[in-house]
Amino acid sequence: MKYPIFQVDAFTDRAFAGNPAGVMPLKTWLSDQALQSIAAEMNLAETAFFVPKDGGYHLRWFTPTVEVKLCGHATLASAFVLTRLIDPAITTMRFDTLSGPLNVRVDGARFELDFPVLSHEANTDATLPGRIAEAIGQQPVEVVVSPVYDAYLARLADVAAVRAATPRLAAIEALGRDLIVTAEGGQEGVDFVSRFFAPLHGIPEDPVTGSSHCVLAPYWKKRLGKDSFHARQVSRRGGDLWLALAGERLKIAGHAVCVLSGEIEVN
Repeated sequence: MKYPIFQVDAFTDRAFAGNPAGVMPLKTWLSDQALQSIAAEMNLAETAFFVPKDGGYHLRWFTPTVEVKLCGHATLASAFVLTRLIDPAITTMRFDTLSGPLNVRVDGARFELDFPVLSHEANTDATLPGRIAEAIGQQPVEVVVSPVYDAYLARLADVAAVRAATPRLAAIEALGRDLIVTAEGGQEGVDFVSRFFAPLHGIPEDPVTGSSHCVLAPYWKKRLGKDSFHARQVSRRGGDLWLALAGERLKIAGHAVCVLSGEIEVN
């Protein structure tokens, strides 16, 4: 059978930037093996699949190698497909996911995601900053850990250090968690910048990561004393996010652009 499938660049207002996600609307679920094989064929950081459910949608995300519990850019991409390509009358959406219900609303030219805030705690491993320095070629100023996101967050000296970080993927894998690197925005004209490395999940570097900002926003709230941020992920493709903390929830807003639409044949 043939199914419609799309590729959407998320967290950008221009093609060939931001984070590309596959999006495959379904009427009923295919097997998990089929979903994983399609994600591997798309070979993007994540491919999203959704089916209608109780007036909303059941949404799942797959990297080329595993299913993941939370993904911002593929959620934004799914909302784009639903509202721009399937039914322009839709302005709000509810997605049931492995991370619970996620709401998305159309906000002018942007889409606003309602995600959970993810906690972090102090690092107690004295060897960790040195191992991170060896893994990226830059010395962290501070390292914290988010067990719920299964990632380390390393603050570097400045934007230049974040841009200059050169990942040694085997060394990052050896850390045992994903790695976020970040610094205050400074000359970028934003509140903070970041990059995200997840080789353990089949993603050497994610171009723009909505979910990592669920850790970054509360971290930078403590440092900057504010609740709203303009953030930039300074990967090669790059992308911008607008963030607003609201209690235990984080509003993540961004643009999206469809760059490819077609059909995929699944036996």
